[in-house]
Amino acid sequence: MIIDPIGIVSTLIKGCEIMNENIKELMDTVVRNDYCIGCGVCASLQGSPLSMKLNEDGKYIPFLGGKSEKEEIDVDVLAVCPFSNKSKKETEIGNELFNQENNATFNQFTGFFIKNYAGYVTEGNYRKNGSSGGMGSWITAQLLKLDLVDAIIHVKSSNEEKNILFEYQISYNEEELLKGTKSRYYPVEMSHVLEFVKSNPGRYAIVGIPCFIKSIRLLADQDTAIKESIKFCIALVCGHLKSDMFAKSIGWELGIEPEQLKEIDFRKKLEDRYASDYGVEVVGLKEGNTVVASKPTKELYTTNWGHGLFKYNACEFCDDILGETADITVGDAWLPEYVKESLGTNIIVVRNPLLQKIIENNLDKVHLDEISTEKIYQSQASGIRHRREGLAYRLYLKDKKGEWRPNKRTNPSKNISSKRKQVYEKRELLYKESFIAYKTALKNQDFKAFVNYMNPIISEYDKIVSPSKVRMGLSKVKREMLRLIRK
Repeated sequence: MIIDPIGIVSTLIKGCEIMNENIKELMDTVVRNDYCIGCGVCASLQGSPLSMKLNEDGKYIPFLGGKSEKEEIDVDVLAVCPFSNKSKKETEIGNELFNQENNATFNQFTGFFIKNYAGYVTEGNYRKNGSSGGMGSWITAQLLKLDLVDAIIHVKSSNEEKNILFEYQISYNEEELLKGTKSRYYPVEMSHVLEFVKSNPGRYAIVGIPCFIKSIRLLADQDTAIKESIKFCIALVCGHLKSDMFAKSIGWELGIEPEQLKEIDFRKKLEDRYASDYGVEVVGLKEGNTVVASKPTKELYTTNWGHGLFKYNACEFCDDILGETADITVGDAWLPEYVKESLGTNIIVVRNPLLQKIIENNLDKVHLDEISTEKIYQSQASGIRHRREGLAYRLYLKDKKGEWRPNKRTNPSKNISSKRKQVYEKRELLYKESFIAYKTALKNQDFKAFVNYMNPIISEYDKIVSPSKVRMGLSKVKREMLRLIRK
């Protein structure tokens, strides 16, 4: 659902004697066209009149409010927005950070890298308590232990009074840090925590999804305090960001009404199952009593990642899955040789030589296999295809309609099969309609209304992506021929 641009611009004009042209352009392009990822960096700039709020779709966007500006506002929000056409692209940022001094190798999918690994933490409970192999928490803990930083900026459970489930917070020791383990498929923004950093100089490491890390790098170019304080950036491999409707829909399906959901664990490990076959656990109120409910994600309606329900539109126009501007990137090793391990295994892309040295000095505490960039690609192949091939087609469609869209490293193209075109078009329909379906269910006070609304759309999509009987038959014949030849 796209926010009403007229309402936004009118509010801006009403709140400012002279509206900054950069802010107006941000609103007219990025926000108006639903490309805002809600990172909050534009609101963190000195003198910015913007504040971050959740909109009706459960996604953070900038609004004017909460800050009084009586004089002309002169803030370059376009330079720090990861989806602006006036900010640097990932390859340019990566080249400035990693190429000149570190002799890093460049790959079009991973960006610059020193080494790539698949592995997990063997010491303590990092692996057990993490979403995957525990490497993200372990690396940030090492930064604290070695006194390389004073604190870690990362996402943790929020105070219940704030009426949100997760938010960016700051951890000063390992005990606090470990309260923020696991993936959070939930909207967050960074403006408040960045303002805290500027008011409290120190040495920080920040953990975030690729576009958030990119925005931190862009902000560091504009703000000396941020550049001096944030010493390390750790990225999490990202499929896409979710609206808060995703968490609420899971709770609702498990019997907890949206406003009664208090906690959610998106990655509950299930023993004796593949790492990819994890569950979700929710805590909330039902008839005044606290209840806990859980289910494997494969048995839940909204958790099929390929369907992309409640996805940010901005994610459809991002070509960085592997956090190319981060010092190190950590994600899931979705590879046949690792996925059978229920405790999980990470892929790790290292770009900072100091972090590489930390890893090499602690091989007794982690299990690591050095792997190729091809293996890194394979571990995220479907996502990369959607963000490169699919992005090229989405850019083509935008240009064909004459609509504004972000400039990307990927060039517009329609040179794909008719089936792939259908797949990408249906995926767009799926996530856009999911917001409407959820509001329909709220109106009817029944989650079944969501299911009834989405069923025909999902069924149509599933028919397109499922192998045809002809192709399945040919594959069977081919396998049989190979078997006879090998005899």
